[in-house]
Amino acid sequence: MLGAARWLIEGRGYSALGVAEICKAAGVPKGSFYCFFESKESLALAVVDEHWAAQKPDWERALGGTGRPLERLRRLFEETEAGQRAVQDGCGTVSGCLFGNLTLELSSQTESVRLRLQKIFEAQVDMVESVIAEARRRGEVRATETRQAARAVVAQMEGQVMFAKLYNNTARLTPLWDNCRALLGATAA
Repeated sequence: MLGAARWLIEGRGYSALGVAEICKAAGVPKGSFYCFFESKESLALAVVDEHWAAQKPDWERALGGTGRPLERLRRLFEETEAGQRAVQDGCGTVSGCLFGNLTLELSSQTESVRLRLQKIFEAQVDMVESVIAEARRRGEVRATETRQAARAVVAQMEGQVMFAKLYNNTARLTPLWDNCRALLGATAA
């Protein structure tokens, strides 16, 4: 059921979906929904958790791998762009970021989802901050406030993904690297 719900939420948004439609897509009777979830909101939380559990190892691999810190950050951007391109190639549209989409749709309506998304974005900022701090120690960036710089990098990435979705054009993600280098005051090529 989680896979069907995620697919529907990514394609149409959370608010536009009913429990009956989710159950139909999952191939389960509507009455059984409440055996698995207390509410549609609890399903949304489960979808968010499952998506982060799948995505987090990719972030850890890209940012924690070998190579210079900025190369690892660039790898994350490249993988993000490639992932959005693969989705577009498969279904014809850029899906955007599930977390960003739900933030825009639900953050002022559903406190539990808003708090969960905050936690995930903070985890992303933590990972990026670690890379920026390493780059700072190596003299590769001028950014002095690594936490704020990491927030700006994550926001930059999220915003570019949103524009890629808005324009249905993954080329909107191409400037990520140059924008990030400028934002961080990168000193290395």
